[in-house]
Amino acid sequence: MATSGTYVTEVPLKGSAEKHYKRWRNENHVFPDAIGHHIQSVTVHDGEWDSHGAIKIWNYTCDGKPEVYKERREIDDENNAVIFRGLEGHPMETLKVYDAILQFIQKSPDDIICKITMIWEKRTDDSPEPINYMKFVKSMVADMDNHVVKA
Repeated sequence: MATSGTYVTEVPLKGSAEKHYKRWRNENHVFPDAIGHHIQSVTVHDGEWDSHGAIKIWNYTCDGKPEVYKERREIDDENNAVIFRGLEGHPMETLKVYDAILQFIQKSPDDIICKITMIWEKRTDDSPEPINYMKFVKSMVADMDNHVVKA
């Protein structure tokens, strides 16, 4: 069996957990304008922008290289969480499982975090661990912070 694992990290944010959650849940179409250095386009392949089970295709730049990622969106309104389940694209070339969970938590009026959990399983033991994708997601969340606060 190929290696699997889970990465977990937290990104401190400003504003409100609700605003951040809304941006990641419903407003992916603004990502190319807000963080175009990371995300060049997001398109809905199936479903609606804000629907549970929607399938989206992301064109982005990771480690200086253009990549594509097709994911199925799961929404957990009760926990302010969005789950991105990998279906196809660059990450799926070396991974059988690639799920990124973003949960927005209001710890206090001035203390907000995004807890990022990445669950992965490599296709083969020779495949690299996806730490570069965790760094990429963490950077996206951090860079989106100012755009959410200004919105």
